[in-house]
Amino acid sequence: MNRLALIGLLMMLSLQSALAAYLDGFAAEKISAHAYVIHGPLELPNETNEGFMNNPAFVVTDDGVVVIDPGSSVHTGKMLLREIAKVTDKPVIAVFDTHIHGDHWLGNDAIHRAYPDATIYAHDKTISMIDDGEGQSWLDLMHSMTKGATAGTKVVNANQALNGGEDLTIGGHPFQIIHRGQAHTRTDIMILHKPDNVLFTGDNVSNKRLIRLVDASFKGSIETIEVAKRLKPSVVVPGHGKTGGTELLDQYQTYLSTLYQNVSQLFEENLSDYEMKPLIHNKLTTFHDWSGYDDELGKHISGAYLEIEADAF
Repeated sequence: MNRLALIGLLMMLSLQSALAAYLDGFAAEKISAHAYVIHGPLELPNETNEGFMNNPAFVVTDDGVVVIDPGSSVHTGKMLLREIAKVTDKPVIAVFDTHIHGDHWLGNDAIHRAYPDATIYAHDKTISMIDDGEGQSWLDLMHSMTKGATAGTKVVNANQALNGGEDLTIGGHPFQIIHRGQAHTRTDIMILHKPDNVLFTGDNVSNKRLIRLVDASFKGSIETIEVAKRLKPSVVVPGHGKTGGTELLDQYQTYLSTLYQNVSQLFEENLSDYEMKPLIHNKLTTFHDWSGYDDELGKHISGAYLEIEADAF
């Protein structure tokens, strides 16, 4: 082996060791009688966090484990499997992918390698979009944002389509699937684990982080949270940020509603989106300390503006 190759190998091993050490710092937290969550960091995907930023979760049923959103890479998925093994020796029998964004589902790879017979559920549109190239696009994006830290991950699509409204029994436990149309994306599902009354919202709800809404409908998101409220869950697991109760639904809906209503009002006054930003900023003081606020507020205003403009024609 020549000197440059040796240096390259040592650098790669050093990076892998650092990443393993980082992911070793996360543990599953029990949030109900049967459900657990690994709360991810709030920053964007980068080399250090290996793209890990969501909330991988799992439910231990009578016959096996049901996973929700296994994360952004094969490495995050392996971390999740490690935490599952600390709780139970039951196999993973099912996975739910809540929407198309790869930071939530690229971890399917690790689950599929360990449990190839596990059923992977997702909305029908998620499955078709991944097949049509969105899966590879997310794989490439994560590889770029993490400077190669997600290397080794392969696209593993869901194998069971959902459309919303399904009542499933998995491992003896009933799960309700909710989809009301475009919200965070056109592909969202929320999962209610009925025995514990735990609602997994995906990115329809976020806590202490403003997330990208490039595929979102603001009106649809607000209405979807109304649907979630009517379920009266005891525990709410957001796509990002700490788990809580129904206050998380109120909190995130307040952000979306305040922004949307003010953009709508200022649109009627013929202000442009960039002119709106300082005025709307002053209405959102509760959210100024949220991760991603400075990066996302202007984009959210522009997105709401375009939605309102489209509705006006």
